[in-house]
This record gives sequence, C-alpha cells and structure tokens, in this order.
Amino acid sequence: MTSILVAGVAVLDFVFHMDGFPRLPEKYRASGAAISGGGNAANAAVAIARLEGDAHLASRLGDDQIADMILADLQRDGVQTELVKRHVDRRSSFSSIYIDGTGERQIMNYRDTDLPTTGAWMADAAPADLAAVLADTRWGDGALAAMELAKARGLPGVMDAEAPVLEAEAAVQAASHVAFSAQGALDFTGLTDVAESTLKADAMLPGKVIVTDGENGVAMAQDGAVTWFPAFDITPVDTLGAGDVWHGAFTLALGEGMDEAEAIRFASAAAAIKCERKGGRDGAPRRQEVMDFLRDRA
Repeated sequence: MTSILVAGVAVLDFVFHMDGFPRLPEKYRASGAAISGGGNAANAAVAIARLEGDAHLASRLGDDQIADMILADLQRDGVQTELVKRHVDRRSSFSSIYIDGTGERQIMNYRDTDLPTTGAWMADAAPADLAAVLADTRWGDGALAAMELAKARGLPGVMDAEAPVLEAEAAVQAASHVAFSAQGALDFTGLTDVAESTLKADAMLPGKVIVTDGENGVAMAQDGAVTWFPAFDITPVDTLGAGDVWHGAFTLALGEGMDEAEAIRFASAAAAIKCERKGGRDGAPRRQEVMDFLRDRA
C-alpha cells in the first residue's frame, strides 16, 4: 500500500437534503438527512483509504463527543489516526450542510479558533515510508509543516487550495503541486477567468498549478499555456466532498508514480463517481469502481 500523509481539518457534518436553499427566516423541513464525517483533509484521507492507499491523517480536535464520533468514523474506513492531536478544553469542528435538488450545497461551519496551531511535530512523527503529502488551507501552520516535510524527503507535496488561499500562503508557496478549486484560483489571483487565473497562479508559484472547475474539467499550466482535461459526462446528485475526493485520489496517484495527466484522469474519475451518489464522503468510490469507470470510458 502507498503511504500518504494528509494534514488539515476533520469535522462532523449534519447534512440536510431539500428542493431549494432556505431564503427566509422560517422553519424548513428536509427531505432527507444524515450525520457524516467531513472536512477537506479527513474526506481526502477516506478517499485514499478506499482507493487502497495507506492514509495517515494529521489534524487537531477538541476533547469532546464530536471528536469521538469523528475518529470512530475515520477508523471504520481504515484511516490511520495516530497523528490526530486532541486538545483539552477545546471544541472540535462541525458543520450544517444544505444540499438542493441539483446537488449544489451551502455549508455553515464552526471551528474553534483557540486550538493550538503548530504542526512542527509532524516532521518527527510522520511515517518513514511516505510516498506523497497532501494538505488543505484550513490549518496554515500544519499545511506548511506538511509541505516542508514533503520537500525535505523529496516527495510530492500537494496543496488543496480552497479560498481563502492566503490563510496558508507559505504552504502554497512551498508545495510541489497546488491544486486549486476554481473559486480558490480566482480568490488567489483576483481575476475572474479560470484559464487566466491558472496562468497567473503559475507565474506566482514555483510548483505545478492545476485548477479543478467542475463540469468544465481540469486546467493545468504547462509551458506558458493551459492544458484542459475534460470532465466526465455524468448527472450529479451530490457534489459535497467531490473536491476532497479528487485531491485525495490525485495525491495517491502521484505517490504511486503516475504523471500529472494520468493522476488528473484518475482523480476526475473518482470525483465523478462520488458526484453520482448522495452522502458526502460516504459516496467516495473503491479502487475497482474507479478502474471499471475508466475502462468503460477508454
């Protein structure tokens, strides 16, 4: 199994399905609901584990019931949680998520801003057999420690660059690969066009720049131009966690030795399968499902 370190947030999601998003200060009734683990890094770690990688999550939690639920859920999916730090008298993060009839979502998140921020301990605590490292922008100090660890070991260091990207600017600068969402790229560059943002970000950063743009596909800066990788033709029912699945699959693919183009196709297939299923990261696919999906579309 390919060993991947994922650093960032782990939360608990309270998910509600409805025809349309609430717009008035009234009581609404959901057509469906679920309680699920969430958070960029935690979702990516689950995706890696389901794709037959050895996922090690580094994160910060409070010492509360939410943390118990988060860890139990991760462990059921095979994620290694020995690098998750629990802090006394602090609260774990949780979110209320609304998903409308088209699969789009709104998220209200709480996180404890008094959680200790340092991630310096990762350098000594991380497994010796790592093949790649992934971090999100929600824990800036931890992301920087993760990218510095990847650089010190000569490994791919991938940043999941979600807005606001500047919360983890030092980590983004240290990454070998910066995989923006479209919103993240626009936020980082101040532009309004994804292709232009891809090129501007490439000029601003030393690492390889990639931008995921949903049904429009994936853009990658290459030799001063943008290469587009088309999205798979699917009917999405739930986009929650799809970006995190993409980042986890992409990082695992790099760790396994795929080049960027191969890794993008593999990750896009994993994310497409997830989008066809309800349930946030519960819809993350198994390895064989991704291989079958790719074979059918070869």
